[in-house]
Formats: sequence, C-alpha cells, structure tokens
Amino acid sequence: MTMLYRPLGRTGEQVSILGFGCMRLPVLDGRPDRIDTALATEMLVYALEHGVNYVDTAYPYHGASFDEKPGTSEAFTAEVLDASGYRERVLLATKLPLWLVKERKDMDRFLADQLKRMRTDHIDCYLLHALSGETWERLVDLGVRDFLDRAKADGRIRYAGFSYHDDPPRFAPIVDGYDWDLCQIQYNFMDVDFQAGIAGLHYAAERGLGVVIMEPLKGGRLADPVPRPIQELWDSFPTRRSAVEWALRFVWDEPGVSLLLSGMSNLEQVVQNVALAAQGYPASLSAEEYELIARVRAAYQARTVVGCTSCKYCLPCPSGINIPLVLSCLNNASLFANVEGEKIGYSIEVALGHTSRASECASCGQCEEACPQRVSVIEALARAVELFESNGGGGR
Repeated sequence: MTMLYRPLGRTGEQVSILGFGCMRLPVLDGRPDRIDTALATEMLVYALEHGVNYVDTAYPYHGASFDEKPGTSEAFTAEVLDASGYRERVLLATKLPLWLVKERKDMDRFLADQLKRMRTDHIDCYLLHALSGETWERLVDLGVRDFLDRAKADGRIRYAGFSYHDDPPRFAPIVDGYDWDLCQIQYNFMDVDFQAGIAGLHYAAERGLGVVIMEPLKGGRLADPVPRPIQELWDSFPTRRSAVEWALRFVWDEPGVSLLLSGMSNLEQVVQNVALAAQGYPASLSAEEYELIARVRAAYQARTVVGCTSCKYCLPCPSGINIPLVLSCLNNASLFANVEGEKIGYSIEVALGHTSRASECASCGQCEEACPQRVSVIEALARAVELFESNGGGGR
C-alpha cells in the first residue's frame, strides 16, 4: 500500500492525493468545540505515517459558532504536527475568515493570531476562506493583493490560495485576478456543474494552480448509508467497490486534481481512505464505469422533491432567505436520506449569515410569482422549517 503523489500546480511541491481535512474530527458530548483529542490524534498520526503530507484546517473549524472566537481545530492540528515531528514534513493549510475582515489591518491581525495559535512562523498554504465574486471585489478594495504579496515576501505564508463558494461565471475572474498558487473547490460526481465545477477545475489547472478538491463525498452524503436503489446500481457492476471508493476514484480520475480533502471522523475512515489512495491514478476509469456513475447520478437526481433549478429569479427575498440554498438543503435531505445531516448543514449556513431562517418567510408570494418552474416556494419553506428548525435547529 503506497501513497500516490501529484504536483501542486506550479509550486514545485509534490502532495499526497489524499489530504487530511480537520473540519469533522471526532468530538466529545456532541459538542463541536470539544475535539476527542486521543482519537483525533491517532487518526492524524496514522495518516501522516502512511504518506499524507497535506493537512487542512481553518479559523472557525470546531468552533461553538462562526464568530470572532476561533475554533479549536487550528491549535489541535498544530499540536499534533509538532508532537509527532511532522510539522516540517507536511504542507499545513489554514484560511483567513473573510466574514470577519472589515478593513486592511484585520488581515494582518488574523494571520498574526493564527501564527501564534499554531505555534509557527509561517503557514504553508494560506487561503481566503469561502470566497465569492462579491467578497473578492470587496477584498480587492481593502487591499488584499497587497496583503498577500507582503505576507509571501516576508515569509509569513508560502503559497496563496482561495476556497470558492459562488456561481460558475464568477470563478474565472477571481483566478485571473491574482497570481494564485492554489485554489480549493467543491467537486464530486453529483456536483460536476456546481460552483466552479469541472469547467472551473480545468480553467484553474490549465493556468498552473494547484487544485484542491473539497467535499468529494458531498459532505458524507455519498457514503454510507446509501439508499437501497443506489446501492443496487453500484452492486450491478462486475467490479465491486464501496460507494466511497467509487466517489473518490471519480475525483482522482481527473488529471487536473492535485489532491482531495477528506474530513474523516473515525480511524476506520482514515485507514480505508489511505488504502484507496494507493489506487487513485488519473484517467484510469473506463467508459463503462463512467456510464455507471452517470446512472447513479440520475437515480439520485430522481429523488429530488423540489424542482428548483437555482435560477435565482426568486431573489432577493424581502425576508433575507436564500431560497435556492434552503431548497437545496431540502432536496439533499431526500436525495441522500439524511435529514439530520442536512439539519446541521442548514444551521451552519444560517450561522454564517448565508441565509435567514426559513421560518422568517412572510408568505408575501413574491418568489412564487417570479419562479419560472412554478415551485410552491412557501410550502417548501414551511417543510424546511419542519425538518431543520425543530428543537432549536437553524437558529442564529
């Protein structure tokens, strides 16, 4: 079992095709800010000892809320890397919390805080977190290019990048807007046209950026438990693979991918993914295998309960509800038979300020008048309240 490596764009670095994401570490008492340090340490050390050399964390990971108080992931990650002797043998990535940046000096302040908390004089890969077209324009006005230039020049960061969360057309202008070293985008066999998508993946790779993939399992939705009709499709193929292996192999099959991040939450997942990373060669899936994946994608899509195409004609909502985002959560709960998982995701989106709660709908009907698909939006939002806001879910 040998880890495979690929170039991180034009940086000259060789990175393991499996990166360790430190956002979904095991926790104690169900509290996201209380990492189970014994188990999480065992997991991370196992990955490091088996060739993983890219470790990703961020300012808010494992926090009680998405405010100015940092989560516990950065400090935990740094402590394990130092104690295990792997700090100088891996690329450590963390991110600038853009939603907290109000002026130019905030950028230096947050970076200084992160360097202190992570007990290091440099961050290998420093990313602008959850970048959108609108946020990029605001940051440019605040002087983010100068910040990145100076941080690289004085050695506080080695490589500059961004993680992307916006519509496809806004991706290329950001790629062209700075001399980036890497980008982090969402990509999996269900999301080939979502956000940056396959077109953005190719665009970035062709311009020499390292391409880091997040959500290869769509937040765990493509892993167990798999809905029975989907599992029957996977089982119909002569080569038997787990749903996780199919999903990871799909991402690794793309030559433009430098590595994928897996947010693993138990040791079994780490062992499994490390083993799979020994087989993740580019361009190794057959036409028949791609046909099967297309059938699985179609079967998942057939489980859609709300016919929203995310055209956004319903926006802006007078109540501040990001209607396509909320309806996407509703659809995902059906597609992947995981209401509790979507409830958590919905709560995070509300906490980040990406949407008001669905319960704030005033039933004005403006959205339904504008919807070309004639979706019963008010009814769908009421269903979202029922599923995601019970027992305090979705609160600010």
